[in-house]
Amino acid sequence: MSLAVRVIPCLDVHDGRVVKGVNFENLRDAGDPVELGGVYDVEGADELTFLDISASVEGRETTVEVVHRTAGEVFIPLTVGGGIASVDDVDRMLRAGADKVAVNTAAIHRPELISEITRRFGNQVLVLSVDARRESDQPSGFGVTTHGGRKSADLDAVQWARRGVELGVGEILLNSMDADGTTGGFDLEMIRAVRREVEVPLIASGGAGRAEDFPPAVEAGADAVLAASVFHFGTLRIAEVKKALEAAGYPVRS
Repeated sequence: MSLAVRVIPCLDVHDGRVVKGVNFENLRDAGDPVELGGVYDVEGADELTFLDISASVEGRETTVEVVHRTAGEVFIPLTVGGGIASVDDVDRMLRAGADKVAVNTAAIHRPELISEITRRFGNQVLVLSVDARRESDQPSGFGVTTHGGRKSADLDAVQWARRGVELGVGEILLNSMDADGTTGGFDLEMIRAVRREVEVPLIASGGAGRAEDFPPAVEAGADAVLAASVFHFGTLRIAEVKKALEAAGYPVRS
């Protein structure tokens, strides 16, 4: 692997505050997104992901004002997701300061949205967020969920990731809903399954608890590693994760 592995903190935002729970339940406050974004920028994060986790559930748009303030505090690439349902939504987020947008629920309901966005803005701005969990009735053993893991989309996660790439997405954010917030480690089997089917950059998310959890995710096929609670609550620092990756032989940005 020649490209540096990216370390990405994730801001799960609800009502303008960063929150974190286990499997998207029992959420607790983790701070202000603008302040946390600034801290992670200084600490050496390679990118920042901002996800409005209640936007699809509540049927509203991502909070543009919070995105705008966060973008004003960070000098690293910012990905924004949650409630993105149209080309106009993407335009609004990019104008607010986002570098990339993530689509999930809306793309499942209307896959052509992916092509519409990439035709207008290019595939470099579009991330397909795949919230997946183990579902034995799916061919790969992994199924797609929507609405913060509350609903099954009755889609095979690996097949959906592959279709997203065929439609034009430039990156996959693969989040294990089973592992999310558990700090028990990434779902390596899921990462391998998706890696075998797609060639675009793959971000592994869900389950990180120790610095030692990150190198195996890269070995399984991830190009970037994303975490939330371990950073928000001070369990780990960005530098510790990069040190573990470097010790395992993976290049990182200093």
